[in-house]
Amino acid sequence: MRVLMFGWEFPPHISGGLGTASYGLTRGMTSLKDMEVIFVVPKAWGDEDQSAVRLIGANNIPVAYRRISYRGFTREVEKIEVRSEIIPYTDPEEFWKITRRKEAAGQRILVRTDNKGKIEFSGRYNGNLLEEIYNYSVVAAVIASEENFDIIHAHDWLAYPAGIAASQVSGKPLVIHVHATDFDRSGGNVNPEVYRIEKQGMDAAARIITVSNLTRDIVISKYNIDPAKVETVYNAVEPVDVTEQLQVNKGFDEKVVTFLGRITLQKGPEYFIEAANKVLKVMKNVRFVMAGSGDMMERMMRRAAALRITDRFHFTGFLRGRDVFTMLAMSDVYIMPSVSEPFGISPLEAMLSNVPVIISKQSGVAEILTHAVKVDFWDIDAMADAIYGILTYPALSGEFIRNGREEVIRIKWENSARHVREIYEEVLGKNKSH
Repeated sequence: MRVLMFGWEFPPHISGGLGTASYGLTRGMTSLKDMEVIFVVPKAWGDEDQSAVRLIGANNIPVAYRRISYRGFTREVEKIEVRSEIIPYTDPEEFWKITRRKEAAGQRILVRTDNKGKIEFSGRYNGNLLEEIYNYSVVAAVIASEENFDIIHAHDWLAYPAGIAASQVSGKPLVIHVHATDFDRSGGNVNPEVYRIEKQGMDAAARIITVSNLTRDIVISKYNIDPAKVETVYNAVEPVDVTEQLQVNKGFDEKVVTFLGRITLQKGPEYFIEAANKVLKVMKNVRFVMAGSGDMMERMMRRAAALRITDRFHFTGFLRGRDVFTMLAMSDVYIMPSVSEPFGISPLEAMLSNVPVIISKQSGVAEILTHAVKVDFWDIDAMADAIYGILTYPALSGEFIRNGREEVIRIKWENSARHVREIYEEVLGKNKSH
């Protein structure tokens, strides 16, 4: 079975859980017999790990002078002719205005290409994101018209329009993978444009995979999707050899409590700081680390300063790769106080690194973990008590370390991939019968 898969990032160029999960799943799938994955990203840098997949960068596909017929994700489009002329626009809003005018006038829509007929992509989450998503769907249609495959799999809202375009061109069924919804990212203050793209993807898909039952419930209730169409496939964790080799010298004798993730509303960084303040009132030999970056970072720094705990608090900035495991190797407790976490792979990485974990009950990973402390994200007293208990009682810490590692070793991407393949087979079976 050959899968045409659309994502937004691929190692080593990842900025978080989406890239990690996409990579883990593809590796798990290609370890199964008769599975082949063509993985498409907006921008291929040339140094990606292609041992398990064939990687295509949309930025490397010449599209000039091709005609593609499909229904565009922003509006109905019968024909798009992609030429190398440049539309003068300055921002996404202006881009949409121009393209709407062109369509209203009955003209074909143009997108900007270079002198080789290729579209440039940043491959990032920048200010031109909507434009890149649209361009990605144009290239996806070209790829789908030229490749042979059985089924399409699109990861998260950024890739749904690409998956829809590929499905319309090829007639092959689409499966979408919901790693998060805008209800998670925005704290309920949903962006209408993002919601519309998410909803379109869900409506167009033959099946929807969610990373937890928490996310499945959101998809069904907030997007009005038939429950029979939505199935949970839990994420997993890559075996980590690096932890066996890391010899880390802290250089100090205190305990270390670590928050590792985006410093945004969704991840609950303020609850971590408030819990830290409570612990520091009764323990002095402990340091707290906030590893990550995000729009709330400056606010968190100011809050730590206001609480007068900056001498015990460290902000490292964004960590990736080996640096993540170096940080975990220095940690005595890992904490994920997320307000709404569809899954959460980093607690699994912490457990593999022999670190006891505290996670919020509002996280998908809480559905599958037994040997982790689970607290409500808002309950800073319970959070502080859990931190204090693990740091103070070595027997308790040792139990979490031993049982946690044994538990997480059994959570394998190969099992997730097997579940996904069963969903593919069911979709393809239904497709043949119609």
